Amino acid sequence: MRRRVMGRVIKISAFWIVLTLLASSATPQGSRTSSESHGGDASRVEHKNRAPVSKELLEVRIPRAREFTLSNGLTVLVIEDHRLPLVSIQYSIGAAGPVFEPADLPGLANITAQMMEEGTKSKTSLQIAEAVESLGASLSVSSGYGSYLLSVSASGLADNFDAWFALANDVLLNPSFPKDELDQLKERLRIGLRQQRTDPDFLATERFNRVVYGPHPAANVTTTLAVIDALTPERLAQWHNERLAPQNAILGIAGDVHVDSLLPRLEAALANWKRTALKELPPADPKPAVHRGVYVVDRPGSAQTNLYMGNIAVDRRSPDYFPVLVANQAFGGNGSARLFTKLREEKGYTYGAYSWFIARKYPGPWLAAGNSRTDVTGPAMAEFINEIQRLRAEPVTDRELEDAKRAIVASFALSLESKDELLGYAITQKIYDLPADYWDTYPQKVSAVSAADVRRVAQQYLDPDTLQVVAVGAASAIIPAMRKYGPVEIYNVEGKKISR
Repeated sequence: MRRRVMGRVIKISAFWIVLTLLASSATPQGSRTSSESHGGDASRVEHKNRAPVSKELLEVRIPRAREFTLSNGLTVLVIEDHRLPLVSIQYSIGAAGPVFEPADLPGLANITAQMMEEGTKSKTSLQIAEAVESLGASLSVSSGYGSYLLSVSASGLADNFDAWFALANDVLLNPSFPKDELDQLKERLRIGLRQQRTDPDFLATERFNRVVYGPHPAANVTTTLAVIDALTPERLAQWHNERLAPQNAILGIAGDVHVDSLLPRLEAALANWKRTALKELPPADPKPAVHRGVYVVDRPGSAQTNLYMGNIAVDRRSPDYFPVLVANQAFGGNGSARLFTKLREEKGYTYGAYSWFIARKYPGPWLAAGNSRTDVTGPAMAEFINEIQRLRAEPVTDRELEDAKRAIVASFALSLESKDELLGYAITQKIYDLPADYWDTYPQKVSAVSAADVRRVAQQYLDPDTLQVVAVGAASAIIPAMRKYGPVEIYNVEGKKISR
């Protein structure tokens, strides 16, 4: 899929500079921090005293999106921002993501999204790319594994909004799924599947998702050769026509627009997108495992072991979301958190050790992960378990709690400079039906989390007795260490269970 990039205008303000000084580092929840892949001596992390976050900075009121519903049922969210002559749009179309795919066609939604940019009824892929470039715009379509959504995003100048918006709508509503482009994509996907099997992080993610999500569609993180071979332009068009329905979609618009003149233009531009009877009927939520599972993916000759461990935790609307957010930050959210400090800085076992959690409309996992040298797989695994047990047994210190909250709040405050981030917040609020003041009170919700809350959620969601543990590495070298944690199931790099 071709990437179209528009030069971005970066605004630097005194607000940004102040918050940069307050924040040591922060990883936004839902993003995954990549483990380091190089060896050598670990650089020391120096922990400096930091001034507390000003209460004034904690009091925010972000622009509220104005909400409208078009005659076809499409929800429209508009944030007017006239500081720069730029506009961003995002369609978030529910019931069209991989979560709703047929069980025998993993990858259908993702491949459909990739193909939507490769031609419409009136334009070839080259013509689309040239039009995007000539307009100084950007355009992308995506539908990530595990998502409810298919998303179409575009941005450009306010002066030619109608032109690039029409192009985005052409891609959204009129994809032609040309066979020659599909054949080329299939070949790239086949190559990608072979490459994935050489990547230990992919192998760990694949096995971990399968064991924690079980029969839920989020267990799928890739497609298969059989699906690639089976897909036709007609099957992609069928998915597109059946699943992209306006009554299940949100159109977010942020930037230099005026609502009064915008709405009639939206009605006219989207008049041919008709409401259907399709409803968003998701599968049953995944359930956390009740017994520990240990899984080894054999990668002969590997010089390192990739360790993943965790279990299903919370969804996005859970009352425990904020306690888990703060607990995760203190536990493994960055290079000054407990996991990195213990396993990398003190012990030198890993190239990096982090934790993160995934919270969507359905519960996702809270997990810890790191890459260690093969010869210290056992000690590294023991330290992961020790740190999980310590988080459950002892309250975090006042300093750890303060640092975790500061990092989260500072990262959030920095994001308020971006109209795209604000648009994302408005869409998130609508998708998850969050309270109207949710983002205004976000810093207060973070600040309200106590050490007791952190310990409570660790006890509830990070139980060593129910962890699902995945180790990717040289099985002959690491199985003895992994058997200390229970019976081991062994898989090869193709994902097939093997006996040993």
